[in-house]
Order: sequence, then C-alpha cells, then structure tokens
Amino acid sequence: MKKVQDRLQRGNGLIMPIFSIPSSYGIGTFGKEAYNIVDFISDASIRYWQILPLGQTSYGDSPYQSFSSFAGNPYFVDLDMLIEDGLLEKDDLESLNFGDNDRYVDYAIQYNLRYRILEKAYENSKGKLDKEIKAFRKEEAFWIEDYALFMAIKRDSLDISWIEWDEKLRDRDKTALKEFKEKHQEDIDFYIFIQYEFFKQWNELKKYANRRNIQIIGDLPIYVAYDSCDAWVNYDILKLDPESKEAITVGGAPPDAYSEDGQLWGNPVYDWDKMKKDSYSFWEKRIEMAFRTYDLLRLDHFRGFEKFYAIPASDENAKFGDWIEGGGYDFFDHIKKKFPDKQFIAEDLGYITKEVDDLKDTYGFPGMNVIQFAFGENFDSNYLPHNYLRNSVVYSSTHDSSTLKGWLETMDEEDLELVERYFGLEEGDDYQWRIIRNLMASVSDLAMFEIQDFLELDNTSQINSPGTLGDNWKWRAKKEDFTDSLALKIKEMSRLYGRYNG
Repeated sequence: MKKVQDRLQRGNGLIMPIFSIPSSYGIGTFGKEAYNIVDFISDASIRYWQILPLGQTSYGDSPYQSFSSFAGNPYFVDLDMLIEDGLLEKDDLESLNFGDNDRYVDYAIQYNLRYRILEKAYENSKGKLDKEIKAFRKEEAFWIEDYALFMAIKRDSLDISWIEWDEKLRDRDKTALKEFKEKHQEDIDFYIFIQYEFFKQWNELKKYANRRNIQIIGDLPIYVAYDSCDAWVNYDILKLDPESKEAITVGGAPPDAYSEDGQLWGNPVYDWDKMKKDSYSFWEKRIEMAFRTYDLLRLDHFRGFEKFYAIPASDENAKFGDWIEGGGYDFFDHIKKKFPDKQFIAEDLGYITKEVDDLKDTYGFPGMNVIQFAFGENFDSNYLPHNYLRNSVVYSSTHDSSTLKGWLETMDEEDLELVERYFGLEEGDDYQWRIIRNLMASVSDLAMFEIQDFLELDNTSQINSPGTLGDNWKWRAKKEDFTDSLALKIKEMSRLYGRYNG
C-alpha cells in the first residue's frame, strides 16, 4: 500500500514573492522589511507564506525560468546586512539610483548595479570569510562548482546561451573546463560568494519565520530552463540532440478555449526512461535542496508528471504536440520513499484527466481550487466551495491570474450575476471581503490569498500575465500597506473559521 502524506494543518496562507517586499534598493530582499513581513503574517494569525521560486532569473525576469534549480537570486541579498557585516560602507550606496518607482521593480537597474555592489562586497570579504565559504563550498559541492563555472563562462561570453559557446566548453570538455577555471578562478569565487551570502541570509529569515510558527511554501517548476546550468550539466536526461545539444522537443500546452495556438514554453522536456535508470538522481537532488530551502513544496504543472505535452522544437506554435508518459507512479513511489514525511501540494490546474486525479489522490497530495475558475453556465464546477474536499487548497487568486478585485471589475454582467447569486451579494456589500470570508469558511484545509487581495488592489498590481513579456514579476508592496488594522481583520476571520495560528 502506498504511503499517503499527512494532511496540511488547517490555516490561512499569504502569497507574496520576495521581490514584492518593500525596500530602499528597488527590489525586495531578505533584510529588515522581510522580517517585518513575517511579523505582519504572525500578527494576522496566518500559518503559511507562499513565495515564488527563489532562483536566479534570466531573460524575461520570470522565477520559473532560472539559470539553476539550486542557486538563489543575487538581487535578494540584502545590502544593509552586508554593511552590518562590514562588507560594504554606507557611502558605497548613497550616490546610487535604484529607481524612483516604489511600486515596480526596474530589472535593468538591478542588473547594472547589483553585481557591481556585490563585487565590492566580495573584495572586502577576502580574509574575513575564507573559512566559512570553504565550508559552504564543501557542503554544496554537488551543485555550486558547476553553477559558478557556468555563470563565469556566461559572463566571459557576454551572456549568450550555453548552446552558442565555444564547442568544447558547450560539450564540457575536461581540458577546456580546466583551462577556463585556471584563467577565471576569481569570477568563479565571486559567484560562490554571492550564493554563500544568499543562503546565509535566507536561512536566518526562514528560521525567524519558523520560530513564529509560519511555514514556507516553495514552488518547484517542473521543467528546467533551456539556458541553464541544469541543462548544460544534465543534457543527457533531456530531449536534446547529443551532438549539437539543441532541443528536439519542448514543453507547452495544447490549444484550448483561451489560446487557439496553444502555449509554446520552450523548455526542453525530460527523458523519463533515462532518469528512471539513474534512480531519478537529478530530481532527488532538486527536491532535497528544495526541502532545505522551504517547508512545503508546490509541484508546478503536476499534470506533466502523469503525461506531458511535447512539441517539436522547430514548430512555431503548440498545435502539433503529442502527449507523452511522464514519471507517474514509479517516480512518486521513489520520491515518497526518499522523502516519506515531506508534504507536497499539486498544482493541478488546466486540462486535468482522471488519471492525473488518481495519481494525485494515491499519495494524498492536496490539489488547488481557484475561485476565479469556478463560474460558468452551471453551478457544477469543482472550483465552487460547495464541491471542495478537505484535503485541498483554495486560492482567491494566483500569481498568474487577475487579482480578486481585478477579476470582479473585468467580469461580464452575466458572470457577475452568477457570482452575486452564489455568494448572496447585494448592492452595498463589500464583494471582495465577502468572497474572502466564504473562502476562509470553506472546508479546504488551506485558504491562500495574495497580499493584493487583502489590500483590495486591481489588475495594475497583477504579478504575471501569461503569454506577455516586459511588465511581469515587478509589483512591489509599500511599508504603509501593512497596517495593524488589516492584520487584526485577518486574525479575527482566522479565529472565526478555525484557521487561527496563535
């Protein structure tokens, strides 16, 4: 009999990525304001904090397209903490312009400034942190050396994709890599220093949250980015041409009512047969690292573990892909044996079959209910609260959807009437908070809310609009958003509906 994981402890959760935390330096970090957010979460009697992936972003700034499954985002390293540790001086920052919009991240500014500042801190760390960084390198040897080498080569190659590198470096020729290391050891050491500071600061923040009885929910993207250290090192478990390393098939989603061409993601897909022969060692390492970083893990695109949609890499759209068997039961048998007491959440949105539900239910993974997907012609959707299962997670919105207020504002009259009838809303009611109250009252063990929904913000604060590029992953909160009265309002609802974290 397969081991079914324990159910989540009933509670509320806040969705707020690190980059959205208030900061004087243009993007959220692991500094003082992050600790203030933890205090707010605790004061509001919220049990779970869901953050987006912490990985180092690349073109497009999406945390779901990272240079590494293991490395952290250098932008999240707090500069004031580096000052406190004697690695920077206040004068190093005073003349720098981190942008003048405290609601949105300017990633171009971050890219142009952060590494210059971190290089200064790295120079000042020499002779001070040698012992600590040496121990860090030893503990993280299974990924850190490859990652730092990958980033150093990218830097030397002016950031072009590894597919376009010199052939010997692309193909990981041992002699070529050794020669590069000897010439660029300083760059390699710099990237390792950044990761040392990242995990030092993050681990302290996570400990603080855990002491306040707050659990961190992390996201694990199912695919790795094509231009990533993961693909460069593990190309043999991906559907890549063994000679050119170019993708043969890529991931995506088939055409549906929302997209007649489907979705062409561009990530290389896995060769699950090869991974099975290797006892899924890459996945073991990814998940082990994830559970060192987070307390619970949301498995992105869970549907792809049962069957995934594979599209010829040469195609211009996703119309002509095929459904291919994923890791399925054999994979999760292996993972649950390796991590028997860890808890997963299945992101089971989109086209879901009985086979996907059976896979999820076999291991007791809670699925997701998004209220914004609930209203169609009839009141029979599984996303409606009266159809929820206790072992599930309900969302008022997600990072890929409208905010709750934006959804209500952009809804057509017919759908709005359905919402009003379902929730018993009348003129003069606070629609948004009535819906939040209903979701809190639902039987779902976990009720998740974006901070934007508690703040009653419209779609100008939306985190990501899928299929678009340029204006995503930028929204930031302000210090004044986090008031005692808001925390008390959430706390009282938490107590009323059995979600109290006191």
